[in-house]
Amino acid sequence: MKNNKNLFALFVLILGLASCEQNNPFDRGPIYDPVANLEIERKLIDTYLATAEIDSLYRIHDPSGVVIIVQEQGSGTRPTRGTVVHTDYTGSLMSDGSIFDTSLEDVARENNIYVEGRTYSFLSVVIGSGGVIRGWDIGFRRLRPSSKALFIIPSPYGYEAENKTGIPPNSVLVFEVDFRGID
Repeated sequence: MKNNKNLFALFVLILGLASCEQNNPFDRGPIYDPVANLEIERKLIDTYLATAEIDSLYRIHDPSGVVIIVQEQGSGTRPTRGTVVHTDYTGSLMSDGSIFDTSLEDVARENNIYVEGRTYSFLSVVIGSGGVIRGWDIGFRRLRPSSKALFIIPSPYGYEAENKTGIPPNSVLVFEVDFRGID
């Protein structure tokens, strides 16, 4: 019985020391809270929209929190899940306007994000396949081919708390898209 108590005490001591270890493999940091982030970011987006000078035909405030600002109206059928969408795009941070990615070589060169050897061309993605951030799926489903628009995407529909090159965690993203067509 005494040995069991000693083993239990030793186990508690080891467990306590392991939990204090700075390189604890079970410590994943704070948990991303999409609901809380969306609430905060909706207010930031509202403030941005109230002050930003953006030409538009109309704005769609999707229930998800994604805002689609249509600048040129296209025609034809809106894409649905499984539709291949072709688009040129430029992505920037809402916080400071810095561009982090584009399909346009001249824009990449002008903003010092040009990557030697990369082919700059329109992007083709399948809606609903998980090949792009969810904000794009939401935005493109609201557009017709040949439209030009801005997608303002809160982090729960972007990269969440991931630290991507040029994109800090919890960033609201702005994508300028030129919707070239569908297959």
